[in-house]
Amino acid sequence: MERSRAGTEPNLGDMLDLVALGTVADVVPLDFNNRVLVTQGLRRIRAGRMQEGVRALFAVAGHDSSRASGFDLGFLLGPRLNAAGRLSDMSLGIECLITADRGRALQIARQLDDLNRTRRTIEADMQAQADELMANLSVGESSSISLYDPGWHQGVVGILAGRVKDRAHRPTFAFAPAGAGEIRGSGRSIAGLHLRDALDLVAKREPGLLLRFGGHAAAAGLTLRAADFARFAESFEAVASKLLSPAQLARAVETDGSLESAYLDLGSRNCSTPKSGDRVFPQPMFCDEFEVLGQRVVGEKHLKLKLARAGRTVEAMHFNSLDPLPSSVRAAYRLSVNEFNGMQNLQPRH
Repeated sequence: MERSRAGTEPNLGDMLDLVALGTVADVVPLDFNNRVLVTQGLRRIRAGRMQEGVRALFAVAGHDSSRASGFDLGFLLGPRLNAAGRLSDMSLGIECLITADRGRALQIARQLDDLNRTRRTIEADMQAQADELMANLSVGESSSISLYDPGWHQGVVGILAGRVKDRAHRPTFAFAPAGAGEIRGSGRSIAGLHLRDALDLVAKREPGLLLRFGGHAAAAGLTLRAADFARFAESFEAVASKLLSPAQLARAVETDGSLESAYLDLGSRNCSTPKSGDRVFPQPMFCDEFEVLGQRVVGEKHLKLKLARAGRTVEAMHFNSLDPLPSSVRAAYRLSVNEFNGMQNLQPRH
């Protein structure tokens, strides 16, 4: 590690690749300061100045680090690191990032890559089972979803709950066996229902039902006795139906309207997260009609698109979807900056 001019303190600039990776992979809001840190971290990665673990993760992902982007950090490197915590021991991912031994870093990165492949297989199987369970549910008449299968893996139920929540627009818990006759669930919520507070209400209404629980507004976890799953599902449904209005259960996308096509050529200063004082506001979302000129699968489960509008052509990302798009689409989208070789371009993402 480089030392500062004083020679007594480490040069924290050496860690900017890790700062960029952590910021993007943990979906931290890209306010002005964070955008600067991510930009500088990506520049160091492209220049080959990165931790050996980051270098190794790019290698096992089969991606050229000199063309590193935010997409790579969030959808190639991040999932491989997270797979260790989901299926094995997170210390493996930590060691990968802090080791200075290039050979050891590559060895660990290959292990993480294998774990991530296993995680994807488990997730796909669980998603298929969840789809079968949901086919027998009358989601339109319910305010929540609770799912359990004795064959599910504890490390992937959070991902599963998030996918089901996105598809059905209902607060969702997915459970897997936790041993000793217990099951452990991970939940994801929609706007309007504070998930941890909802569990607190369940605990007050049904003393002894929840063995342990915790979380925040959007995500929470809990432990039950396996025999109490149906009782929990009924109680959680009663709480959710009381707290959520029909309007909140209706899927709706609020946007800032159409974006003038000329603004698709503006630089990154126009897609920073707006701030007022100490508050950070959501990044604007726009809605427009596009002609679909091309589409291809990237990262195994995302579509990279070539779109045209008002004579301008842009590249875009449609995340977590492999369904082919028609020749024209009406899309809600946000803008992100795709930077390579010093050139910055706006990229719509959905």
